[in-house]
Amino acid sequence: MRIGYARVSTLDQNVDMQLKALVSCGCEQIFSDLGHSGAQRLRPGLAEALEALQPGDTLVIWRLDRLGRSLSHLIDVVNDFGSRGVALYSVTEAIDTGSAGGLLIFHIMGALAEFERGLISERTSAGMAAAKLRGQSIGRPVKLRPGDVEMALDGMAREGLSLADAARRQGISRATLCRALRRRREQSAGDRASLVSVGA
Repeated sequence: MRIGYARVSTLDQNVDMQLKALVSCGCEQIFSDLGHSGAQRLRPGLAEALEALQPGDTLVIWRLDRLGRSLSHLIDVVNDFGSRGVALYSVTEAIDTGSAGGLLIFHIMGALAEFERGLISERTSAGMAAAKLRGQSIGRPVKLRPGDVEMALDGMAREGLSLADAARRQGISRATLCRALRRRREQSAGDRASLVSVGA
């Protein structure tokens, strides 16, 4: 049996085109989600559709992004379908995982997307390494001004301010002040180690 699933992200979008396509594909049951983002994995209509599927059935969707926005989600669904003896058919992309060729195409798409993510990661790492060689700072800009740590420490020592209050007085978050104090301790430890090695 063919079971259809349709989704639109906002309530003012029209789902009729998807429903007509699903009916023309021979869907005997159709479930839908209106006003639900594809990024949401838990959707009431989708949950009903998945529960209705039996071994040998096919879930029909108008387009792959109607089922999920992320490739990882789509691959998880297809793998789950495979273990249940269920197929996925996408009208627009003409992908049918019920056939060996359709399943191959789907997984090739997944492999290409993974390959692209790997290339992006490599390019990002290479760019960061090149920036470091040029002396450029990497990461978020430091929010602390010169003397902020000393002023925070002074407030904590003289007035008994908590770490959070001292940070708030400097207009920064507690986490930012914690990181600054940790860097300061690490730098001091490194300086002491250098002095010891020179003295030896």
